Amino acid sequence: MTQTYWLPQRKSPPRSAAAAPLDHELEYLRRQHHLILNAVGEGIYGLDLDGNVTFVNPAAAEMIGWSMEELIGQSMHAVLHHSFADGSPYHREACPIYAAFQDGSVKRVTNEVFWRKDGTSFPVEYISTPMRDEEGQLIGTVVTFRDITQRRWAEEILQRANEELEHKVQERTAELQTANQQLQQLSDMRSRFVSMVCHEFRNPLNTIALSVSSLNRYDTQLRPDEKTDYLLAINANVERMTQMIDDILVIGKIEAKVLEVNPQPLDLVDFCQTLLAAPDYRRSQTPIQFACRSRQCIAHLDERLLRSILGNLLSNAIRYTPADKGIVLKLAKRQNYAIVRVQDEGMGIPPSDRRDLFKPFHRGRNVSNIPGTGLGLSIVKQFVDLQNGTLAVTSRVGLGTTFTVKLPMI
Repeated sequence: MTQTYWLPQRKSPPRSAAAAPLDHELEYLRRQHHLILNAVGEGIYGLDLDGNVTFVNPAAAEMIGWSMEELIGQSMHAVLHHSFADGSPYHREACPIYAAFQDGSVKRVTNEVFWRKDGTSFPVEYISTPMRDEEGQLIGTVVTFRDITQRRWAEEILQRANEELEHKVQERTAELQTANQQLQQLSDMRSRFVSMVCHEFRNPLNTIALSVSSLNRYDTQLRPDEKTDYLLAINANVERMTQMIDDILVIGKIEAKVLEVNPQPLDLVDFCQTLLAAPDYRRSQTPIQFACRSRQCIAHLDERLLRSILGNLLSNAIRYTPADKGIVLKLAKRQNYAIVRVQDEGMGIPPSDRRDLFKPFHRGRNVSNIPGTGLGLSIVKQFVDLQNGTLAVTSRVGLGTTFTVKLPMI
């Protein structure tokens, strides 16, 4: 049978028979106090002015792993409040429980630990309430505490759940922002595409319509060479529109990830020389120069993609470089990479256009009325990426531009 221990009471002188009812009432109250202390689930203990235990309830003894008999008369600070959670000493002078002895104030603490007999600790919240006698003098304190391990565990779970929820909200927000940016980019691209199609298709169509009209109207008046010029103009503009359509289809294949890469052994020296001999890259006033220290440079690359890469870079160089200015195609081999440079002395690229240089349908602010779709460099960049290469550009307005393509040879 459990019971609550109190300090032994001082012996009182013999009482008269008239005091018997009062003694009976006091004994009744004492038993009620015992029952209440034994039934309470929270730990409760009392201390005298020296900090020694005067009474303790079963719940307190059970939580700290001591018997009630062992605790009576001991310094409770030395028993269960001697250290902080990290094991460092908790000096009695700094203990809030004993502040009740000094200033008679109630102390409530929610972030400390009590220690068990086996050396383990557990988080607690406690209240230290001063006790006074009939004359108002401090005689000790009563400490009520509870083990908040489960509550801390629940708080940690709730905090982790809140953090995970917040993280998911942030991820979702970032996804939505990315989606919005992509939609905006798509909208901008569509606007540029419509503008480009209207502008770039209208000019060749107007030229074709004018040529056809002239042939029909002045058929009998035109000399054979003049008719030939009109037909060549029609053919050139048809090829121009066909190239634009092909470029748009290539962009679509890249975005749909259906464009295959088929690397084959290729002599880059012979490839570059043959490419420059094509009519599209001939310049009568200042021919394109080719520079390479090696007689042969074998690499495993997709010839079709490489032709498009160099073709677009050379076409841009020709388009934006005056006829009397030079263009150089340089080829070099460094370790396991083939490095190709297209260097011109053209109008250059403004710094404000560098960030969007490889986006579809983007054209520089200084191109004026020079024809172009803004698709070439986008195709070049994506074809270089498909072959695990890199593409770099340096440029100065009015002095020229250099594109450097670096491709793995194997």
